[in-house]
Amino acid sequence: MLIGVILVERFTGPEAGSGWPRQERKMRRTNSKSGFTLLEILVVVMIIAILASIVGVNVLKRPGEARMSAAKMQVRQLKHAVDLYRIDQGRPPTQQQGLEALVTKPVYEPVPRNYPSEGYLEGRKVPLDPWNREFIYLAPGRQGELFEIISYGGDGEPGGENEATDISSSEI
Repeated sequence: MLIGVILVERFTGPEAGSGWPRQERKMRRTNSKSGFTLLEILVVVMIIAILASIVGVNVLKRPGEARMSAAKMQVRQLKHAVDLYRIDQGRPPTQQQGLEALVTKPVYEPVPRNYPSEGYLEGRKVPLDPWNREFIYLAPGRQGELFEIISYGGDGEPGGENEATDISSSEI
């Protein structure tokens, strides 16, 4: 019975439900400090710096691979944007309209009737590949597909190996 009285006193009153008696809560409030110490912040900053240096060194060791990965990702994004254009307009942009049709309403026939004001790509500019060259747009593609988007890799020429490998939307 004594335990029941203590529990009732502990969990009743104006501050019921907190789990702490009134005096203990007051003491706890005045003795607790919120925030982080300078030492804790410095340790976190040091850990982030170490991780960043490890990642940075690994990326710097393989810039060619990083550019190839970035180019593949860009080709995928452009391919998806052309697919959206094709779904909306009933056909992909023509060779003459090119990838610019993804950011501005084409002026060459067939001119789309319901072109979205924001275009099909974020930004108002078709991106360059990681080697600062324009992507090649073919309609139809080299293997008979509706369209093909190509980056000629690091050398900017058809064919090649390693960093100079061609990246095509047909192969992704």
